[in-house]
Formats: sequence, C-alpha cells, structure tokens
Amino acid sequence: MDAIYGIIDTLLPFEWTEFDFMKNALLAVLLISPLFGLVGTAVVSNRMSFFSDALGHSALTGIAIGVLMGIDNYLLSMLGFALLFALGISAVLESGNSSADTIIGVFSATGLALGVVLLSASGGFAKYSAYLIGDILTVQPQELLLLLFILIGVILVWIFGYNRLLLTSLNEDLAAGKNIRVKTVNRLFAIVLAVIVTVSIKWVGMLIINSLLVLPAAAARNLSRNTAAYHGLSVGISLFSGVSGLILSYYWGIATGGTIVLMAAVLFFATFLFARIRSLR
Repeated sequence: MDAIYGIIDTLLPFEWTEFDFMKNALLAVLLISPLFGLVGTAVVSNRMSFFSDALGHSALTGIAIGVLMGIDNYLLSMLGFALLFALGISAVLESGNSSADTIIGVFSATGLALGVVLLSASGGFAKYSAYLIGDILTVQPQELLLLLFILIGVILVWIFGYNRLLLTSLNEDLAAGKNIRVKTVNRLFAIVLAVIVTVSIKWVGMLIINSLLVLPAAAARNLSRNTAAYHGLSVGISLFSGVSGLILSYYWGIATGGTIVLMAAVLFFATFLFARIRSLR
C-alpha cells in the first residue's frame, strides 16, 4: 500500500490526501463507483430500484443472524442472508401470483422488521445503527482488495453476459426463443446485485445505497443515445459524484455518503433539465 499511497501523494498533493484514511476512502470510491455505475444501468433499465432497496433493508437481518450465531465477521452472515433473500424474491416473482412491487415490498418490510426485532431482542441495536448511514472513511486496505476482486468479477459478467441480460429485460419470450435461460439470467443478476449491496453497505449505508445505484444511471439515461454511451456516462457520473462528494465532505465536515448522493442528485436534475431543453429544440 505504501507504493500506492506514494502515487496518490505525487498525483494529488492536497491537504485531504495527507491522511491514510482519506487515501483508503479515495481508493474505495474509485472501486465502488464503477460497480454502481455499471450495475445501476441494469437496475434502472429493468426497473429494479425497489429490488436493490429491499436488499439493503435485509442487511439488518443478516447482521442479526451473525450475532445470534456468534459470527464475528458480519459480512459473511449478511452476504449469506442477502443471497437467500435475493433468490427468494426472484422465485416468488417468477410465480406471477402478485405484482412485482407488492412482492418486493413484502420482502423488504419483513427483512427490515425481522432485523430490528432480532437486534433489539439482544439489546444491542444501537451498536449496529452505524450500518444505516455507513462510513467510507473506515475502509481498510484488505477490504480494498475485496472490492477489486468484485469489480473484476462484475466486469467479466458484463462482458460475457450483458447481451443476455439486456435481451431478457426487453422481452423474456424473445430471449427464451433465442435459447437464453431467462430464469438463470435473472437469478444471476440478483446474486450480483446482492453481493454488491452487501459488500458496500458497511461504507455506504443501507439508507442511501439504493440512491447511489439509481442516480448515476438515471442521469446517464437523460443524456445517452446508445448503450455504450449509457454505460460510459453512468460510470463517469458515478466516479465524479464519488470523488467530488468525498472531497467536499472533508472540507465541509459533513457525512461522506450523503454528500456523494447529493452530488449525484444534482447531476441528475442538471441532466434532466438539459434533456428537456434539448427536446424542445
């Protein structure tokens, strides 16, 4: 890490990079932002923002399960429960017995309430309330390596599986006619989304993680005219929001996650107005 810190000091000789925790936070932003930018495009296109929000709410139950089982690393219990939670939602959605928003709403409310009840029963809910808002300034060097592996994995999934995911989101019957396993594709994306939300939630916070998935992609959609531009703009907007939000939060002494979301929101409204003006010409 010393070599990477040295590069940051050389390229960014500013006050806010003098501290190792800020360097770690910057590296985390550079790894998390492309994740949110890429996956967010599918979340927005597939109208799955409510789905990702439900996954965030399920984190409390994952923590509670870890506490009850005596697991010190809550990431393991959160990840395990999030995967089961995501696959459970997907399975119920495939049954077609109720509307998607109703099913996801039921799972979301149940996951959040169960987590609150289990943690409050153990008398330690306040100790885990930090997960509600997150703190990217606490990221550790070994956790950055985990984020790097996840980013590489998501990029590989996008390279080899995005066309299938796109066709499935547009028309499931057509995708099935092309010999695409629709259920497998949907479940794979649910797993990818569950992993990203769970791993990031400690630093981003379950209350705002969905915003970071949706806002950059929604802003990019206001400007893009093709799929390549959509992905590129989404990743770019996510990176800009992350880095600028991190810097502003340092100088203004405010919450980093919330500042990043506000930067993304500003860009969304700016692109929305630009798109409206462009459409009037």
